[in-house]
Amino acid sequence: MAKQGIRFVLVGAIFDALGVAGAAWGVVGHLLSLVVAGAILAALATVFTAFCVYFFRDPERPLPTDSTTLYAPGDGRVLAISEETPGTTTIRIFLSVFDVHIQRAPCSGSVRSVVYQPGSFRAAMVEAAKGNERSIMTISPEGRPDVVVEQIAGLVARRIETWPKQGERVTMGQRYGIIYFGSQAAVHLPKGAVPVVKPGDRVAGALTPIARWTS
Repeated sequence: MAKQGIRFVLVGAIFDALGVAGAAWGVVGHLLSLVVAGAILAALATVFTAFCVYFFRDPERPLPTDSTTLYAPGDGRVLAISEETPGTTTIRIFLSVFDVHIQRAPCSGSVRSVVYQPGSFRAAMVEAAKGNERSIMTISPEGRPDVVVEQIAGLVARRIETWPKQGERVTMGQRYGIIYFGSQAAVHLPKGAVPVVKPGDRVAGALTPIARWTS
């Protein structure tokens, strides 16, 4: 499990314990209402805790080694592939609350910049999500043009973490950030990188090729 989820699990466990304690106290004091309230609280807290353990899972994956390929930055479903700006092809990936939310570098290179951009919190699978809050990281692969990756907040997601700093180097497949709850990831491909996925495809971070360099 990603360490970012530990505090959520602890909160759930605390409320679970409070619910159990309240129900037990109700049994001792013959207070049916307290028993019911404690049982409901414990049940909800257990569900919340289990969901957080599931949501913040962080499976180990081998780092890819094919430098001619760019890999998915996260798990999810390809929403769209389009030329949103001249000369740049954008691949958008929707991450539901059931997907792994750790992001991974699509290629190796030096981090040229990391920019936080405020925005809205629209549902991550709709067109309007292009204006959502985001973190934008630009990677400069050696001998190739820059690749830009975005972590985009969704309707529920209200927190984004991007760990590398400007000037640091990232390795293809390396964990570089996390988005809390439903969200979107985007990769902006320069000329010379051709998509090998299509809308509707399921992808997995660091495992699924999404584009290949043509030179």
